[in-house]
Amino acid sequence: MIAILASATALVVGIVVAVIVIAILAIRALFTVVPEYERAVFFRLGRIRESAKGPGPIVRIPGIDRVVKVSLRVEAVDIPSQQVITADNVTVAVDAVVYFQVIDPVAAVVGVDRYRFASERIAMTSLRSIIGRFQLDDLLAHRGEVNAELRAVIAASTISWGVEVRQVEVRDISLPQELLRAMARQAEAERERRAKVIAATGELEASKELAEAADRLSASPGALQLRTLQTLAEVATERNSTLVFPLPIEILSAFGNLGKGK
Repeated sequence: MIAILASATALVVGIVVAVIVIAILAIRALFTVVPEYERAVFFRLGRIRESAKGPGPIVRIPGIDRVVKVSLRVEAVDIPSQQVITADNVTVAVDAVVYFQVIDPVAAVVGVDRYRFASERIAMTSLRSIIGRFQLDDLLAHRGEVNAELRAVIAASTISWGVEVRQVEVRDISLPQELLRAMARQAEAERERRAKVIAATGELEASKELAEAADRLSASPGALQLRTLQTLAEVATERNSTLVFPLPIEILSAFGNLGKGK
């Protein structure tokens, strides 16, 4: 009798556990939770609902409703390096990164197959076409204009898919080695030219200052003598064994004037 009661109790417990498990599975199949950064696009018997659902728990009928979740976060898509010929016939390798965000989940699911893949392909083709319009110097100096034009072209194609392009950045521009060497030689020549111009400008300014100093010294013989004595004092501090004492003509003229005065 005790064995029969134990087996019956075990059977009841097993049935209760099975009912609980089935209820949990049914609830999980009936409800789905959509995070804050996602939206759920519903298909009921193959027909799409009017708008996306979420965030929070939503009810779906298993076997009748199909749910496609779409992320609303900004996504970054790396554009692989592309070989592009610029307007001045220079081959460069350019890669970029595109930041886009889904603003219409229904259009992103219904309007295009794999909107991420399609957006990446549009960005690749637009990158080649836009870079080809610029010359190399403009491409290197005005990268902001290139980014703005790329964003406008890509956004014009993806907006109908419910995808908005937030930002486009040309990340790297690789030049051929021959062109890099030529640019290095050009930069070196430019630096040498500037150095020569600066040296010549310094010589010109120095000559002007020396000419002005000579004019002032010639106007005052006493100042010239003092300058001569100062130069001798500076030479004497070098501890030279031989000291050459120049005798200015002005001193001889001064002594001649003294003789005439007598």
